[in-house]
Amino acid sequence: MEERIHYLLQQFTAKSLSQAEKEELLVLVENSTSLLSDEIVKMITSEEENALSVNVEKWNPVLDKILMVDKPIRSPKRIVMNSFKWAAAAVVFVVFSLTAYLSLQKKKEHVFTTDIAPGKNKAVLTLADGRKISLSDAMKGNVAKEAGFSITKTDDGQLVYNVAESENVNDNRLNTISTPNGGEWQIRLPDGSTVWLNAASSLQYGLNMGTAKQRVVKLEGEAYFEVAKNAAHPFIVETDRQAVEVLGTHFNINSYKDEKVTRTTLLEGSVRVSHKNTNESEVLKPGEQSLVTISGMDVKEVDVDEAIAWKKGYFMFNNEKQESILRKVARWYNVEIEYANPEAKDVMYYGTVSRFEKISKVLRKFEQTGEVRFDIKGNKVIVYKE
Repeated sequence: MEERIHYLLQQFTAKSLSQAEKEELLVLVENSTSLLSDEIVKMITSEEENALSVNVEKWNPVLDKILMVDKPIRSPKRIVMNSFKWAAAAVVFVVFSLTAYLSLQKKKEHVFTTDIAPGKNKAVLTLADGRKISLSDAMKGNVAKEAGFSITKTDDGQLVYNVAESENVNDNRLNTISTPNGGEWQIRLPDGSTVWLNAASSLQYGLNMGTAKQRVVKLEGEAYFEVAKNAAHPFIVETDRQAVEVLGTHFNINSYKDEKVTRTTLLEGSVRVSHKNTNESEVLKPGEQSLVTISGMDVKEVDVDEAIAWKKGYFMFNNEKQESILRKVARWYNVEIEYANPEAKDVMYYGTVSRFEKISKVLRKFEQTGEVRFDIKGNKVIVYKE
């Protein structure tokens, strides 16, 4: 973590920090109070030892205030200094953070009378014979044996298929792993590919994936894939609108039924996205995202960190509508969203929020726009336009 903070501060100083990296730095700030303090002081003193005298005692209260500030809602004013480059980075950070801190203190923090815990590892495995196994309740070790496989739950909660018998596995029957609202899971498929499932998602796959001519899986919801390379056996992900063909690569697919757009984001390798209705086809390059609707397809360059933020444990929003944001919140916290004022759906938000905070802390950060307010009643979140 220390090396990562050091790198991000270097990029920040050089004015080459991407928006996603800025958000990552702020997440690390929130989670690493003492480390950040030590790191900034160390960087300033080591790089500008002869030009700048740093009083560590003066820095600590300032850094404490930085860490009390939520993620930025507006972009900071640019500050240019001709010398003391490490000091400049810290000064920009401090000025921006203190400005946000002072403005936020003008508004009294909303107190919620009830709260809701975040999601966790939770999934159900449906075997080919119809048996259902609650993976969150299953003990570590062997979960089941089926068609020459032993299915194991590891110490970190991953589900792993291992060949238990010497003969090739040619059983074409299907297994399905499903996560509910408020659940996520990681699985290593029979062919060795690894998949992370987001909340309210399901993945169907054949037991013969390791030997089949085509390794076909069917996805509903959202998943991140790291596909085992096997040029002779293409890996195909089918959703209701598209098919994605790969040989070996890392990519994310968001294909929830309540979303108007299916998004496929490529991190490594190459994939071909084919539209099931229009027969359009596009080959993505790393850093590109396809957007598939009922009527067509488009491709654009994106910040891939935003697409896989959920896998890293946080939400990332880049000028996104509150309605879209709250659909994600609803899936992860297993809540119902009700709009007391429909115009609240169109409020735009920019920032990063941990997925592992209670929902009240997440909602307070949205309230800092000054445009929305929330109440929690049982399992329902009510949204008001301020």
